[in-house]
Amino acid sequence: MRHLTRLRIGPVGFRVGSDWRAPIAVLEDLYRDYPAPEDGIPDFNVHLFAARPWRRFLRPSVHIGGDFVIPDAAPLPLAQGLLAAEMGMNLQMALGQRRYLLLHASAVERDGKALLMTGMSGAGKSTLAALLMAKGWRLIGDEFALLDPATGLIHGFPRLISLKNEAIAVMEAALPHARFGPLLEGTPKGSIRHLVPDAHAIATMAEPAAPHLVLFPSYGFAAAEREVLPSETFVRLTQASTNYVALAERGFDALTDLVRKTPARALDYPDTVTALAAVERLWNAA
Repeated sequence: MRHLTRLRIGPVGFRVGSDWRAPIAVLEDLYRDYPAPEDGIPDFNVHLFAARPWRRFLRPSVHIGGDFVIPDAAPLPLAQGLLAAEMGMNLQMALGQRRYLLLHASAVERDGKALLMTGMSGAGKSTLAALLMAKGWRLIGDEFALLDPATGLIHGFPRLISLKNEAIAVMEAALPHARFGPLLEGTPKGSIRHLVPDAHAIATMAEPAAPHLVLFPSYGFAAAEREVLPSETFVRLTQASTNYVALAERGFDALTDLVRKTPARALDYPDTVTALAAVERLWNAA
């Protein structure tokens, strides 16, 4: 790769290489406060490359590769190179992570205890995590929560928070002095803008937290709450995990322990004010 950068997010180190300078320059800026991989050795490599030499210059399109690949993945335009890099790191974690049980979830922490929020794309978990961070909660992670099968603790993985469509203006208003990435328009999920986690989230990303509450938020519905039984929580979290099957017995035991010890609630909400009030109420009751 012609251009390279290295960074560590929580316990995971990445080496990102690119045929173009632009995606690396944006990564280096947005992740400038993150440390390098431990001992300089990354856990995963990400490659952003042109399928043919002339595609570096003629309508450049970014293919995503690395230690683990999806052969038929469609390339992205160079203007969305940051998104390609983020997707590349997600891909390596989803296909190659074996130390932790991965849950597709946002996670925040208060008083040493973790709130996990998981759901379908568009459920609002990233927005809620960012708003809670703005209110003093520690951001543990956005895209993935890392559950350690040995301890049952959630480890920090505070990646850039991926804000989509209406959530962009909401967070620009809530955190006017925060650092944001470039506005990426016309992506497969509409407009995307990345939010850099605050300094507290980055400085404490090595500190794990004990699960306290699992929340299944759903944006765009009348306000409603219900208890989610452990059996349903277990099934929904297996669906939210990209490596549950690969971890086999370790994954089963870790998830069983989590759902036995941690209450879960489903939360439908029409707006963020309603959601934040409900989160506080459910958190205190858990």
